[in-house]
Amino acid sequence: MMKLIKTPNSLGFSKPTNQTKVVVAMSGGVDSSTVAGLMKKEGYNVVGITLKLYDDAKSSAGSRQCCAGQDILDAKRVSQKLNIDHKILYFQERFKKDVIDSFVESYIGGETPIPCVKCNQTVKFRDLYAYAQEMKADALITGHYVNRIQKNGNAEMYRAIDLNRDQSYFLFATTQKQLNFLRFPLGTMNKTETRKVASELNLNVADKPDSQDICFVPNGDYASVIKKYTPNAFKEGDIIDTKGNILGKHEGIINFTIGQRKGIKISHKEPLYVVNINPEENKIIVGNKEALIIKKIYLKDVNLLSNKDDYKNNLFIKVRSTGRLIKAKIAIKEKNAEVDLLEDEAGISPGQACVFYLKNKSGDKVLGGGWIDRTINK
Repeated sequence: MMKLIKTPNSLGFSKPTNQTKVVVAMSGGVDSSTVAGLMKKEGYNVVGITLKLYDDAKSSAGSRQCCAGQDILDAKRVSQKLNIDHKILYFQERFKKDVIDSFVESYIGGETPIPCVKCNQTVKFRDLYAYAQEMKADALITGHYVNRIQKNGNAEMYRAIDLNRDQSYFLFATTQKQLNFLRFPLGTMNKTETRKVASELNLNVADKPDSQDICFVPNGDYASVIKKYTPNAFKEGDIIDTKGNILGKHEGIINFTIGQRKGIKISHKEPLYVVNINPEENKIIVGNKEALIIKKIYLKDVNLLSNKDDYKNNLFIKVRSTGRLIKAKIAIKEKNAEVDLLEDEAGISPGQACVFYLKNKSGDKVLGGGWIDRTINK
C-alpha cells in the first residue's frame, strides 16, 4: 500500500519520491541529461525516453542539431551512468507528417514556419505525453527553460528566470491538461548552473555545445530541404515595389522571408527589404524599412492558457523567439484573435507565432498564443 505524506515532494506529489514515477524526455543534450540526473538524485523512479525523429544518415559531421544519431547515443550513455531505464521511440513517420511536411507547405506558401513549436505541439507534448500516461507515470519532465507555478489546482506557465534562455515562446500551444502533467526543473536555473550540476553529476555531456540548427535542416540550408521534398518549388517570378512596379525577377519565393535585405539583387537609391510575399501570384514585394512596420496581426489556431478576464488587461506579445515583449491589445474570437500593436515592430511574418504575456507579481505569465495568419502594415 502506497504511503501518503503530508508534505508534497519537489514535484508536488503527496507520496515518497521512490513511489513517484517520472518520464524524462532525453534529447542527449546537457539540459535534459541534467534534469534526468536531478530526478535520479532526488530518488524518483526515472525512465528516460529519447525520440528518433528523422533519418540522420546524411547529417554533416559536426552539425549542431538536436535529436541526431550522436545525441541518441549520448542519452543512452547518460542513462547508463545514472542507472535508469532508457527507451527509444521511433517517431520518424509522424514527425515527417506533422513537422517536416507542415514546414515545407508553410514555406511554399510564403510563410516563415517554426518547426520547433510544431514538434512540441505534436510528437512531444501529444505523442510522448500519451506514451508517458500509458506508462502510468506521474509526470513528464523536460529540460525546457520555462517556469511552472501551481495555483488554485492548475499549473501556470511563466518565462524562465534566465530570460536569455527562456523557451516559453516555443511552448505557447501547450494545453492546460498537458501543462498540469508537465514539469520543468530548469525554469529557475541559468545555463551556467545547469552545466555545473551536470559536472557535479559526472555527466559526459556537461560541456556539450547547444544545438543550433533545426534538426532536419543541416547547416541552416532551408532551400535544400524544400528542394528535396518539392523539387518544383523554385519557380521564377516578379519582384515588385509596394505600388506594383516590376523591379526585377526572383528564382523562387522560398528563397525569401519577410524582413530580408540580402539576396534581393536590385540596385536602388535606398535599401530594399522584403515586406510581403504573394504566393498566389508568385511575387515578392519589396519596400523601405518603414514599410515593414506592422500595426495589426490576425491569428489562427489560438490556444488559451488563462481565463478571458486576463485578456482585458494591458498585455504584451512576442512575435519571434529572441524578440522583445511588445505592448498590445488582444481580442479573442473563438479560435482566432486580433492583435493591435501599441508599439512599432517591423518584419512580422505569417507562419510565425504570436505569444501572449501578462506581467504580475510572479513574473511574465504565458496566457497562450496563436499562429500569425496575416498582418496589416502601419
